[in-house]
Parts: sequence; C-alpha cells; structure tokens
Amino acid sequence: MTSLVPTPLRLVLGDEELLCSRAVAEVVARVRSVDPECDVRELSAADTQPGDLFDLLSPSLFGERRVVVFRAAQDAGKELVAALVRYLADPAPEVTLVAVHSGGGRAKALVEAFRATGAEVAECVRLTRAEERLDFIRREVARAGGAITADAVAALLDAVGSDLRELATGCAQLVADTGGRIDAAAVARYHRGRAEVTGFAVADRAVVGDVPGALEALRWALAVGVAHVLVADAMADGVRTIARVTGAGRGNPNQLASSLGLPPWKIRRAQGQARGWAEPGLRAALRLVADLNAEVKGVAADPSYALEHAIIGLARARRLR
Repeated sequence: MTSLVPTPLRLVLGDEELLCSRAVAEVVARVRSVDPECDVRELSAADTQPGDLFDLLSPSLFGERRVVVFRAAQDAGKELVAALVRYLADPAPEVTLVAVHSGGGRAKALVEAFRATGAEVAECVRLTRAEERLDFIRREVARAGGAITADAVAALLDAVGSDLRELATGCAQLVADTGGRIDAAAVARYHRGRAEVTGFAVADRAVVGDVPGALEALRWALAVGVAHVLVADAMADGVRTIARVTGAGRGNPNQLASSLGLPPWKIRRAQGQARGWAEPGLRAALRLVADLNAEVKGVAADPSYALEHAIIGLARARRLR
C-alpha cells in the first residue's frame, strides 16, 4: 500500500485477472482503513448508462466515503467515456473511482484521460515471459513472509505451470508448510509431476458430484506425486467457496467480488458448481472437508483412502435436502 489516504482516482490497467483483483482489493482496503463503513459499488461498462454515473459519483450529503469500481472500462461507448472524462476533471473528494481497463478495446481515450489527471496507475499486464513469472514467485513468497532459493523458484514454475492463481496458492502453501524457508527439496515433495495435474482438478470434479472423474483425477495426481494435503486443501477451498457464494445469493460476480473478497472468475465458477447443492448438504460437506484436513495430516492410517472416501462423501452430501 502506498498510502493510508485514499486517492480519488485509480486506473487498473491490464488483463491479468489475479493482479487486477488484487489492485482493486487494495484500494478498497485503503479506503476502509479510513472509513470502515464506506460504501463499495461495482458496475461494468456494458450495464452502465451515462446518467447512472451522476448518483454514484456525486458526493454524499453527510461526507461518507464511497468506492466505485468501474469494470471492463475498455467496452465503454463514446457517451459513457465522455461522461467519465468530464468527471475526471473535477472528482469528488469523498469518492474513489477505480477503473479496470484491459488496455485494449475502443475506450483507449479513457486510459489517457486517467493518466493526464495524475491518477494512480496499477499495471496488471499478463505475464508472458518465464523471467516475469519467476519474479512473481519470489514476490509471492516474500508477501507470505517466506524466503525461497533460486533453484526452488525454477522448480516451482516447472511443477505448477504458468497459471498465476495456482502459483500464488502454491507459494502460500509452501510457506505455511515449510516454516517460511523453501528449497528445491520442499518443492519436490509437494509439487512433483505434471503441471496440469493438481488438487484443483480433483476438487472441480468432486464438488459437482462427478465421482468417477474425481477418483480418476485423484489417482493420477497421487501417482505423479501431488501431495495428499494439497488435494484436501483444494477440496476444502471448493466447498467453502460454494458455501460463501450460495450464502450471498444470486448476483453479478463483479458486484459480489468486493463483498466476498473473491475474484469474479472464482465466484462465476462457484455459481456454476453450486447448482444441485442445498443448505443441509453444504453443512455436511463443510464438516467432511474439516475432518479430511486432519485425516491427511496424520489422523488417517491411509490418506489416499481418506481422499477417496471424501469424494464419495461429497457426492452423497450434494444429494441431501
């Protein structure tokens, strides 16, 4: 965080979804550090008319702070861009406007208008080179409070692949499991095998009741060295996310992102996976993955069997009404 004092304008520029989500969350956190009761509103270019901006961007009568997150700004039409440019000339001090722009699209003039105001710009371009991903791993480990050797950085990239979400999860998991000092041997213990075989592949099938697919993915993952604890963590994350998204009710993933503290892609995926789940089943599933966490960390005599049993248990829980 660059300052505890929120600035009225910020441009999140790029198409790397994880980095964009973090940049938006950082602004919201900064504003809430000043005003915990601030109002956070989300809108997208496709659903916004120029007239809609007046109420959202007008200062409050009582001086309350507000954060307005304008997503997919690259899709804004000429009239909407013109309305935003007019606002940029004289922004309300109590309102923090965050525009998320991919850098392409038809509304490139909006990028220049933000830059001309001296607005904060968070560069979130997609990481395409291996060197950039290696730097990302180093930063993620440091962000989690750990340290990683050079050979471990390269080994982690080889094992997990280029997806930033999985790299970030892997870094956090390794810091937690190693006490913060990560070497190549630690990476090998948790991330051996093909990059595309992960706990998430198992979890995605398990939470929708696809028992054969989940068991097949599990056996392949374990065969190539994916750690039991990583599979269990992925299954727990999947169930908890479905429960949180279901509890929030139906809604636009972009609008739910700030209140749930989750990126829109994750909410969108969980909304699809939530079909078929009811409250009694989710309660049972949450208990199941909590027990599974203990089982794969030493309680169960056979952690592989514990994972298989949990997959079958999730399918049964999904049918509860």
